[in-house]
Amino acid sequence: MSLYGGNWSLLYSKIGALVPEAFLPDGHLAGVWGGSWQADGSPRPTFSPNDDSPLASPLSLNTDQAKRAVQTAAKEAPAWAALSLDERCARVQRAVDALREHRETLALLLAWEIGKPLAQARTSVDRTVEGVQWYLMEAGRLTHGRTPVGLVSNIASWNYPLSVLVHSMLVQALAGNIALAKSPSAGGAASVTLAVALARRAGVPLCLMHGSGSQLGELLIRSEEVDAVAFVGGRAHGRTVAEQLVDRSKRYMLEMEGVNAYGLWEFSDWALLEQHLTKGYEYGKQRCTAYARFVVQRRLFPQFLETYQRAMAQIKVGHPLKLDGDSAPALTYGPLISADKVRSLQVRIEEALSLGAVPIYQGKLDPSRFLEGQDTSAYTAPTALLNVPRRSALYHAEPFGPVDTFVVVDTLDELINEMNVSRGSLVATIATEDERVAREVSPRLQTFKVGINVLRSRGDREEAFGGYGESWQGCFVGGEHLIRAVTHSTSGELPLGNFTSVRVPMSRP
Repeated sequence: MSLYGGNWSLLYSKIGALVPEAFLPDGHLAGVWGGSWQADGSPRPTFSPNDDSPLASPLSLNTDQAKRAVQTAAKEAPAWAALSLDERCARVQRAVDALREHRETLALLLAWEIGKPLAQARTSVDRTVEGVQWYLMEAGRLTHGRTPVGLVSNIASWNYPLSVLVHSMLVQALAGNIALAKSPSAGGAASVTLAVALARRAGVPLCLMHGSGSQLGELLIRSEEVDAVAFVGGRAHGRTVAEQLVDRSKRYMLEMEGVNAYGLWEFSDWALLEQHLTKGYEYGKQRCTAYARFVVQRRLFPQFLETYQRAMAQIKVGHPLKLDGDSAPALTYGPLISADKVRSLQVRIEEALSLGAVPIYQGKLDPSRFLEGQDTSAYTAPTALLNVPRRSALYHAEPFGPVDTFVVVDTLDELINEMNVSRGSLVATIATEDERVAREVSPRLQTFKVGINVLRSRGDREEAFGGYGESWQGCFVGGEHLIRAVTHSTSGELPLGNFTSVRVPMSRP
């Protein structure tokens, strides 16, 4: 077996020597709150989606243990908020420098834990570092006239444990808050643990606990000690979080998915579309801003399909760490987060086909990109379906994986309606060479960010990020809004957001 960077045991030993307080000799991951690392909890084995090999075992807390952890974490808030902004900036800067120094180790963890190709894993580390660095440069302006809310609870998905979760925690801390996170249950616990350990060593009091969302979620949302809740995940879980916040007066940022649509009308730059299609398949579309639905003007569909097939020929799927010569392989994506996810996608595909959807494309896995005899049950090649029926789950729900759906339309009204099927999304793109079409379509899309001939993404610096309709509830984030979401204004100014539960009008900044 030839793997880039050696085996998991070698990597764990290296990290254990670096931060032994967090990576325990028995293979368990500790948590941290109240100023010290804790070995409380029961070990929960985790496995790599790459080949189902065993990884670390986070020490998962029960409800009573987690309650004490939250209470203890909250006690750190006054002392941290009392520090000068210059001192907080100095400590966060040291944390950022440590993340930069250990870039390769963090990237290897991402490759092992969530199956991210190494090049993309390195980019995730870089975006974390560069994103927080921007807030450090702008800290004086962004925090002027603002005070921290206190303890911020973070419940995040597994797909971006550094560039979303750790990034947010460091910015929350920079603003004077204590940032507490539950490590993602599906993957990424070791990545987050190392990042938090490096920040703690730099003097930034990030707090981390391990455990299941079903057992600890309500505690992290409803506890009186928690002053703000940041959630990233699916709509079903997001609705549950929103329901638990109804009788609580606290800040919240609930980021949920939607079907992000890409529409084509009066368009002819097929080389650009090919670039967008291949770029869009990074990490197997396991992103909240992935484009899963393509709505195409009828006369453009033959050329669209030809371009799509040409783009799919460039998609490479395989084991993220299988050596290609002396280097890690150049892949578009590796495994999905689990074999269960692959099975659930297949169930949705089969349902759509049984209801009348037309199979347009089905890729195949290349055996040469895998280890001999390895478990490949978490891998799946790209799939595309035409005319998915409305009563099919794939019509309304984000697949969160390498599945595309196509719709052919004859009018702009049809285009807009088909791009709005999920009652709110995070991003959308209009591919057109007609400025009139762009002007007419853009404001009618139920999405937060609209791109004209460009892909849109999350973004965390100058640009705000949020959602429309059911894809978001609460404060917007990104740019200055990420600071505003976790601070109070001395002038009484409220943060901008989509507060549907209290009937505050939504607007795009």
